[in-house]
Amino acid sequence: MTRGQVLKALSGLLLGMFVSMLASTVVSTSLPVIIHDLGGNQSAFTWVVTATLLTTAISTPIWGKLADLTNRKLLFQLAIVVFVVATAAAGFSQNTETMIAFRAVQGIGAGGLAALSQVLMADILSPRERGRYMGLFGAVMAVATVGGPLLGGVIADVWGWRWNFFVALPVAVLALIIVQRTLHVPPRPAKKVKIDYLGIVLLAVSVSLLLIWVSLAGDTFAWWSLETVLMVGGGLIGSALFVLVELRSSEPLVPLSLFRDRTFTLAVVASIATGIAMFGAAVYLSQYMQLARGATPTEAGLMTLPMIAGQLIASIGVGALITRSGRWKAFLVTGAVMLIAGATMLATVEYDTDFTLVSIYMFLLGAGVGMTMQNLVLVVQNTAKPEQIGVASSGVTFFRSLGGTAGVAVMGAALAATVTDLVAQRTGDITAALASLGDEAPTWVAQLQTGALPQVAAMPAALRVVFEDIYANGISRSFLIAVPFAVISLVAIVFLPNKPLNRMTTTERMRAAEADLATVSVPVGMESVAPVGTTRHVGDAAATSPTDTRTDAGDDADAAAAADVRDRRR
Repeated sequence: MTRGQVLKALSGLLLGMFVSMLASTVVSTSLPVIIHDLGGNQSAFTWVVTATLLTTAISTPIWGKLADLTNRKLLFQLAIVVFVVATAAAGFSQNTETMIAFRAVQGIGAGGLAALSQVLMADILSPRERGRYMGLFGAVMAVATVGGPLLGGVIADVWGWRWNFFVALPVAVLALIIVQRTLHVPPRPAKKVKIDYLGIVLLAVSVSLLLIWVSLAGDTFAWWSLETVLMVGGGLIGSALFVLVELRSSEPLVPLSLFRDRTFTLAVVASIATGIAMFGAAVYLSQYMQLARGATPTEAGLMTLPMIAGQLIASIGVGALITRSGRWKAFLVTGAVMLIAGATMLATVEYDTDFTLVSIYMFLLGAGVGMTMQNLVLVVQNTAKPEQIGVASSGVTFFRSLGGTAGVAVMGAALAATVTDLVAQRTGDITAALASLGDEAPTWVAQLQTGALPQVAAMPAALRVVFEDIYANGISRSFLIAVPFAVISLVAIVFLPNKPLNRMTTTERMRAAEADLATVSVPVGMESVAPVGTTRHVGDAAATSPTDTRTDAGDDADAAAAADVRDRRR
């Protein structure tokens, strides 16, 4: 494909990704306001986010498996429809329960967009070429990630937060039209679709039980209780059954044979830590800005720009360098180091920390995510078998989403527990602050007694300082959870096999494999007309693409004869 053809084919994917990211980020800065208006507490705040991440994680390998079995373009369009319809429905929520339910459906569509965009890119671009175009994805991600919170903050402040859920609808309609007209992927051989329904159920049940336990333990029930035994025991039993089912299934949801590949296994470990840092930062930095620094939703969107700038610069710059040099290991190691530095520094912030320092910490974290997130998928796609590119790509994305889901749940549980403890410890300060309010005191006492997430920016100065300090301490301690996982990510990346990126797309690799088979079956005496450039292993970076115009023989007649032999053998 020429550069123009590639850009035309990618335009639909880019807009589809933009829709999904815009619909997510536009809500991020207004979540504290949403939960306050719906009367939710810190647990509800966590689950509004976790529900989306959980269903995204569970649905990602399902979409990936379907991508290996059926029409990828149709699946991508279906994912857009599911995502946007659920997002719009969430705008009509009247309580946190319905909000959580619609956000869960939203996550199903998000899982499809995350998995299928990577699979479709592998159909169009080789790993070596992909770095150049990943800059476009980085730019789209940056525009959505920067513009979304700013737009969401303005909408929440001017028209109300419900309009944040409707803003993506016209863009989604445009995305569907463009995908239909511009995205043309090579036809795939017809296969009998067989879905591992039992594996889906076991995966969903086991992961959900463990995450619900993490979110509710220590608050709704004690850590050591009957509920803990049932949930943890059920989650572990469900996980064991899932492994057994996948080992016996003819079309497993997550082929466990993938873990025999050292690259895949280490990339999965690294992706879990990246997911914790990425999703945790996106959720709790917005909360830090509003609850610990008294910012409005619009101001919170502006204050998180350093993290987005780091992610944008790193993803675009590193992508271009990888394409130019063909080397990726040093960039991933650097990204993991920056991830550790950013998470560690954010664990030290207080409500009055110099914002210049906070900006540097956010930039480091964003740059670490930008260098590692997409490139871990790239490394896996470089070594995965062509017929397993869907499950391999979605496998890495699944574990990244799962890491993010678990990270947000654990960080939310830690934050809720820390805030409860600090409020109890600061009872004297809170009482003194309320006493200084005079006639306003009863109003604020009533608000605090509801247990809903407070609107710190609207509090009187004496009371606001106390709660800003409480939430700053709670959120900074939550970031400590991400640090050991970031260290594990660095270790996994260091041990990743440093294999060069090949120059063949998934489609070309499949055709080359077929040509190899034809070469092996050529009758004695026909060796001279065997397809040129197909005798080497297609996984080798030096393998010659079937579309390559260079031939060793240099004879048109021989080339024509080779094509005829190959066609007859098929």
